[in-house]
Amino acid sequence: VLPALSLDGVLHLDVIPCSWTAALFNGFIDGLLNNMNLFPGKNSVIVMDNASIHKSPNLRPLVE
Repeated sequence: VLPALSLDGVLHLDVIPCSWTAALFNGFIDGLLNNMNLFPGKNSVIVMDNASIHKSPNLRPLVE
């Protein structure tokens, strides 16, 4: 289970029957972006920790 949370609740949620990989996480972020706004609007900032799946070289171009 992987939720993306905002101050107003859940923005996006995925449930998969296996471990998260960088490729799966990138797909999750791609779906999340449909529920977000451009900066500096509401729900326009993504905060992640330093988990290895957050360090994919394909992730930065996806969110910028």
